[in-house]
Amino acid sequence: MKPAFSVIFLTTLIGAAQGLLIALTAGQMYAGGQSGGFFALGAALALALLCLGLVASVFHLANPQRGWRAAARWRTSWLSREVILIPALSALAFLYAVIHAFGWAPVLVRLGNGAAIDLPLALGLLTTLASLALFVCTGMIYACVRFIRQWASGWTVVNYLLMGLASGFTLAAAYARLQDSLLSGFMSGAAVWLTLLALAARAFQLWRNTTGAPCSTLKSAIGVHHAQIRQITQGFMGSSFNTVEFTAPGGAETVRGLSAFFLAVGFVAPVALLLAGMPVLAFLCQYVGLLAERWVFFADADHVQNLYYQAKG
Repeated sequence: MKPAFSVIFLTTLIGAAQGLLIALTAGQMYAGGQSGGFFALGAALALALLCLGLVASVFHLANPQRGWRAAARWRTSWLSREVILIPALSALAFLYAVIHAFGWAPVLVRLGNGAAIDLPLALGLLTTLASLALFVCTGMIYACVRFIRQWASGWTVVNYLLMGLASGFTLAAAYARLQDSLLSGFMSGAAVWLTLLALAARAFQLWRNTTGAPCSTLKSAIGVHHAQIRQITQGFMGSSFNTVEFTAPGGAETVRGLSAFFLAVGFVAPVALLLAGMPVLAFLCQYVGLLAERWVFFADADHVQNLYYQAKG
């Protein structure tokens, strides 16, 4: 399919924001409930990314003034659930930033051994749950499309989650380094492992998409189980909406080339840069790679209608 750049920027920006919010909460727990400006500014950065993602999504709407209707089908639509969760997560990120900025930390629950859950940590955990729910909703938008084999798998949700966590923790490592925070080593170490996990999961999905059998064939499409069925004419001899929007720009060679590119730039190079102590460059490199990954994710989707239109001569 032809990728929409608005959706590419939406998913990569909010994914990094979600991962960053989870990283901040994990860092808070690792540091023993620490609070302050580091977490406040980090949450503000995540909020900015969420807002940029929402701005990018507007360009994907045919009628932006009716965009609010996207939330109307929340009972059955994963897209509607995502539309609801993004502003909800933005509100939680704002509250998380404000509470840390003003140092409001009343104890809510006292645990054994002197441990306690205060307001900033409780809000961080709630933000983490909302971020994880948003990962699931975003991934399920595509995983529930059963007639596109490359999407219709639980691996789609897993990869959205792992890549979002990897980019978020890499961004957190870069932010911690710039702030000269003691959490820099923790964030970098977590980012390395998450990036390696994301690499393994995405490489497996690429292999699975390459070797798997198609969901539909000419036989199943027309309901005729003849031994030999072949199409001798194309649906269109020239360009049309169907032959442009549902085929990969540049063809299969471009998809294969960008697949190798995003595996190297989005995963391998960031790990090397993180291990070399350059998290800022690692995040910039990784984000470019994830833009290419998301392009491939959409371009590699083989729509069932291509059985009829196939390729233009």
